[in-house]
Amino acid sequence: MSDDACRESAEHSALLKLLSALFYAASSFLITVVNKTVLTSFRFPSYLCLGIGQMITTLVVLYAGKITKTVQFQDFDRSILIKIFPLPLLYVGNHITGLASTKKLSLPMFTVLRKFTILMTMILEVYILRKTFPKRLVYSVVTIVFGAMVAASSDLAFDVEGYTFILLNDAFTAASGVYTKKKLGDQGLGKYGVLFYNSLIIVIPTLLASVFTGDLHQAVTFEDWVKPAFVVCFLMSCFMGFVLMYSIILCSYYNSALTTTVVGAIKNVAVAYVGLFVGGDYLFSWMNFLGLSICMSGGLVYSYLTFNNNNNKSSGNNAEGAPELKIHITQDSTGKYSAN
Repeated sequence: MSDDACRESAEHSALLKLLSALFYAASSFLITVVNKTVLTSFRFPSYLCLGIGQMITTLVVLYAGKITKTVQFQDFDRSILIKIFPLPLLYVGNHITGLASTKKLSLPMFTVLRKFTILMTMILEVYILRKTFPKRLVYSVVTIVFGAMVAASSDLAFDVEGYTFILLNDAFTAASGVYTKKKLGDQGLGKYGVLFYNSLIIVIPTLLASVFTGDLHQAVTFEDWVKPAFVVCFLMSCFMGFVLMYSIILCSYYNSALTTTVVGAIKNVAVAYVGLFVGGDYLFSWMNFLGLSICMSGGLVYSYLTFNNNNNKSSGNNAEGAPELKIHITQDSTGKYSAN
């Protein structure tokens, strides 16, 4: 990350950081519940079409905002493709695997396995943004992952396809968060430009994929389109898709990619326990519940340490005696990277 971007991040007020984090947490919570209702309760067959609806909503809202001068972002030109790459690929991968895993897994297991995103984000920030982390944060991550493994090991509704989708979603989410922060700091696209051109570039390929796989046909012929309750939930999901994408950009802009991931962990505390009663697909076991509790406790500690660390950095008063896990990346004559 450039020095200018680091200084800009430090200048953001604590209130803006907190509000953007709370906005993302609330948006993420609501869309998870709404998507789960559409895909599981109503058994809507096409998570691709649901994603397309969310992308189109994003384009319509932002373009309307640009016309009315409510929001501003760069007009399209050839340089946009270079500036924004590889975000569109990461975005579509994150979007599709997220919706697919939401459909395949129960809410508690979905939120547990999402915890691996934190570890992946830390690793990518070390390699891409050259960051270091206090050992206490590393220990809390280990606690989170341990709790996730305990809960997943006793999952009575184990689904290989669902687990594959959620782990891929973790990787896409981590990479998307880190590169979003990098693009916001380096490319000058702005919050709205990143959001708009991400959706614009990938909506047509996603639509074509939906057509060729027969996914669109299943969605169009879905019998519950005549039910007002389903239509309302579907439209809510489309709108909340835009809100979620905007909240992620906003949280990443005012905070770090890691902080955005941590906020997701905070949100998951509420989602996981609500999921015990909502959705009807959670099979209770004490080992699973213990794993959930360990995982969520680690997430709370991790969240506290991260926000506390951010506050110390913004005030210029880092706590003394807090050892850091420093990973130095070097490149040898063959072009290979090694960690010391």
